[in-house]
Formats: sequence, structure tokens, C-alpha cells
Amino acid sequence: MMHELKLACEKNRLGELRSFLSDILKPKDLNEIVQNQLILAVEEVCANLIIHSHNCNPDDFIKLRVTDDAHKITFEIFDSGQAFNILEYEAPDLSKVIKEKRKGGIGILLVKKIMDKIEFESKNSQNVCRLVKQLKSK
Repeated sequence: MMHELKLACEKNRLGELRSFLSDILKPKDLNEIVQNQLILAVEEVCANLIIHSHNCNPDDFIKLRVTDDAHKITFEIFDSGQAFNILEYEAPDLSKVIKEKRKGGIGILLVKKIMDKIEFESKNSQNVCRLVKQLKSK
């Protein structure tokens, strides 16, 4: 099944994103922790794009496409902002983050831990970040 959401690049639209994802994930045979982790991961990528690639410009949009089958769920995030290759991201030293009591900076690390596969493409001013989670069969 495929679902799509077009979202204006405003932080206050992230609630709409969470509701959209929750509605898709609820009928799946996933426990609540896994559902919340998936929502967190997708929201983190979308929030970073909205804030850092689009500077919260409400005239810009990102598009989320969710496809799933019995074995996996795939989240594809499309945008035309400044490209950010999540695969090239180097995580900060967590001990320094804790010591300095810094806020932020570890979201992408969480995304990498939650998702089973991450892909990034940028072609003709169109960026796609693909997040894949394998679904465990019972």
C-alpha cells in the first residue's frame, strides 16, 4: 500500500506529520515502542529538512511517500532544498554532547540506529532520503 503527504516547510506542520504516520502504523502488527521509534526517525529527518534545508519557508514543501508490504515499510522523503546526505553525517562524540549539556545534534544518530537501511539520492535538484525498516514476522 502507498500513502503520500505533502507538507509545507513549517515546524508547526510536524504534528500533522506525526498524525499521518500514526494513522498508517496503527493497523500494522507493531508494538507501540517500534511505532514511536519509526515516527521519531521520520520526523527527525523531516524536521532537519524543514529547518536546515528550507529555513522554515512556508512556500517550500517536502513530500513523504510511505510504502509497505508484509516484510518492510519504506519512508521516502522528497525535497528540493539544499542537499544533505544523511549517509555522510558523522555523529558527534556523545560524551562531549553530555558533558557540554548540548541540546540537539544526536537526531541523525537515532535515525541510523532505528532504521535498517538508509539511502540518499540527489539528482536534478531533487533529493530523496529513503528509510527502510524490516518488519519482523511473528
